[in-house]
Amino acid sequence: MKTVSLALSLLVCAIHVYILAVEMFFWNKPLGMKTFKLTPEFASATTAMAANQGLYNGFLAAGILWALVFQQVPSLAFVLACVAVAGLYGAYTSTAKALYVQTAPAVLALLALYFSR
Repeated sequence: MKTVSLALSLLVCAIHVYILAVEMFFWNKPLGMKTFKLTPEFASATTAMAANQGLYNGFLAAGILWALVFQQVPSLAFVLACVAVAGLYGAYTSTAKALYVQTAPAVLALLALYFSR
């Protein structure tokens, strides 16, 4: 189960690195507009806001990596819980897709982490 927990935690980390890249560097490019279903006008008007969101997603990814590298299980659980809550809020305020992209992988990683102990 430790392998499953590690794999799922790395998956959550990779998802957030991807979100960072799209929000910080590709928001008003075809990849960003397609990923988030944006109009060129909206993407242009919200570029700075999206970059800020991307930075926060990067912090979540960094927290997961830090916890994995230093084998800090409580810290990993905390950051995964933060990801799950962020996904719930994103689903409530933006798109239900956040439940599948953020919340579900984080909850699965948390469950695997819990059962690996």
